[in-house]
Amino acid sequence: MRITSKGQVTIPQAIREKAELLPHTEVEFEYIRGQVILKRAAPRKPEPGWAIAALENARGSMTEFHGWTTEQIMEFLRGED
Repeated sequence: MRITSKGQVTIPQAIREKAELLPHTEVEFEYIRGQVILKRAAPRKPEPGWAIAALENARGSMTEFHGWTTEQIMEFLRGED
């Protein structure tokens, strides 16, 4: 296996599966006694107020459904006639 000119390397599929490294998994590297160690990064704690921020970002995004009932919206999203 070679490192590309951009410093990239492909982790073999068998290792990704055993380590449960899915796309977009955060990882960290450590250099210990001549070895490069790859480990999964600790999950980040959500910042205070993240839920309110998410709701604020979503506000107004469903204006096309104004006046619809929940059942009407669900039928539309499912593609039901």
